[in-house]
Amino acid sequence: MTLRVYAPAKVNLTLHVTGQRDDGYHLLDSLVSFAQVSDHLQVSDADHLSLCVTGPEARGVPADDNNLVMKAARAIGQVYGIEPKLALQLHKNLPSASGIGGGSADAAACVRAVLAHWDVPLDLADARLRDAVQGLGADVWMCLASVPCRVRGIGNTLSPVALPDVACLLVNPRVEVPTPPVFKALPTKTNAPMPQMLPEDPSLEAFIAFLAAQRNDLQSPAIALAPVIASVVKTLQEVPGCQLARMSGSGATCFGLFPTIGMAHAAQAQIAAQQTGWWCAAGLLGSQSGQGAPHRI
Repeated sequence: MTLRVYAPAKVNLTLHVTGQRDDGYHLLDSLVSFAQVSDHLQVSDADHLSLCVTGPEARGVPADDNNLVMKAARAIGQVYGIEPKLALQLHKNLPSASGIGGGSADAAACVRAVLAHWDVPLDLADARLRDAVQGLGADVWMCLASVPCRVRGIGNTLSPVALPDVACLLVNPRVEVPTPPVFKALPTKTNAPMPQMLPEDPSLEAFIAFLAAQRNDLQSPAIALAPVIASVVKTLQEVPGCQLARMSGSGATCFGLFPTIGMAHAAQAQIAAQQTGWWCAAGLLGSQSGQGAPHRI
């Protein structure tokens, strides 16, 4: 039996850095959603655990135990006492180290796929599973949930939220911006959080207005390290129909929000023609993104 599961891109619509713990972890208050732009992972029975990486963004992605997918398979095997004799094939559409959680999304997809392959229910209330997943990185738990949510703490406190239908365009200028230097360049680590109460079932207009009043505290430090990010944001702001443009995560991927997927695809075509070296991908954003559960192929 072979299963396929999608690993949608994580988009930080807002990212407020509100503090830093003694162990170095930063405290966040972030509104996160997931795009209909994704990697995908196939899982089949095998004599031993292996990983093959394919796809347009496969170059430079390790296929050994340095890949979070392999670490996730081994971690889940330890939790449930099952040796992961599996052939994993990861198809990479998302650029690596780009602020949209590609590696974390892949690891979360592996957890979902492996559990489904073993007919083990995905129980987000299982403390053993939570500990194993969080040991893979702060973003993996939210990618495992893979629903629009408010993320607080070090990324381990999730509150699902309702978001209006919106299309997005993701653009990466092919510049890697390592996360630690971005946080190090942040002038202050104790910034204001988002409002305690978020808008409930807002219209698209109200939702965009709310987002515009919020921040990504890492955007300015990232631009200082990679000025091209400012060019990406400006380019998105200037295409027809873009309602809001901002950097996601610690960069360098930026997003533009559009009323319709048609307008997002038109913007993708325009920017791709102007900037042939940039990575661009359009898709729906939020619970309507339609990635679905693991399925047989």
